[in-house]
Amino acid sequence: MEYRQLGASGLRVPVLSFGAGTFGGAGPLFGAWGNSDAREARRLVDICLEAGVTLFDTADVYSDGASEEVLGEAIRGRRDAVLISTKTGLPTGDGPGDWGVSRSRLIRAVEGALKRLGTDHIDLLQLHAFDASTPVEELLATLDMLVRTGKVRHVGVSNYPGWQLMKALALADRHGWPRFIAHQVYYSLIGRAYEADLMPLAADQGVGALVWSPLGWGRLTGKIRRSAPIPAGSRLHETAAFAPPVEDELLYRVVDVLDAIAGETGKTVPQIALNWLIGRPTVSSVIIGARNEEQLRQNLGAIGWSLTAEQVARLDAASDVMPPYPHAPYRQQEGFARLNPPLV
Repeated sequence: MEYRQLGASGLRVPVLSFGAGTFGGAGPLFGAWGNSDAREARRLVDICLEAGVTLFDTADVYSDGASEEVLGEAIRGRRDAVLISTKTGLPTGDGPGDWGVSRSRLIRAVEGALKRLGTDHIDLLQLHAFDASTPVEELLATLDMLVRTGKVRHVGVSNYPGWQLMKALALADRHGWPRFIAHQVYYSLIGRAYEADLMPLAADQGVGALVWSPLGWGRLTGKIRRSAPIPAGSRLHETAAFAPPVEDELLYRVVDVLDAIAGETGKTVPQIALNWLIGRPTVSSVIIGARNEEQLRQNLGAIGWSLTAEQVARLDAASDVMPPYPHAPYRQQEGFARLNPPLV
């Protein structure tokens, strides 16, 4: 297993981490993802640790907290061997204090997560979404208090607008508050919007990317092709409404190239898609999920080898989409492009 620094911090994370959204599955979304109980989860954690996967990611909204509870049971007795990342901020109830990251909500959310996880600290606390109703000064001062008391080690965000992330980083520097070291983002061969604004920001400010849904919400598992409908057992039948959108032609174009490279390498389509992500700028760790041992072991096969430069170029070309304004001129016009060479 390769380990990387998470952004501009001393925290070292594996290039593959495990997403515990399949633990304790309940409800229309998370029930479709998976429903591993504590026994099954412990077995998956065993396999992860054997492979060097030490970072486990969850959230308080995953199955109404059941994911955190099952993860806590699965790591019991070996807390020092793992890193726990959890998220908060999305609604967990209908009351006015059940959503967002106000001081009172954030403190209660952390206390609840610690109890469900059965631990005294969270290695990485991430804000699940931007809360426009809470002043950023209140948010950062509260995070500072949580870090100073030892309940949280590092802080990050997820699904944040670039300008709000930059604003928070600038205020953190001004006041000596903890900086966000991680941004959990959607990024895949069929969803490269991260590269336009958030990737350059991350490179400049030392914010590591933790990639969620690296297989495009299950569309890059190798089961969907031009002539093949979504298979009967796919979770997309129940969860497509929650998924990041993708045009069919882009999906099929990418899968065509993935299929060709699978034939050249003997690797599976998901392994190739994951390996491509591991090589992208600013990516610290790619979060993989698994409903069972077979899926987990297949995803773990994405490391320990490399795509050739020619194969990467073909995947880059197949997945390329013209970004929206103001980024398009920097791709289309020589004068613009010379001012701003791309990271990738």
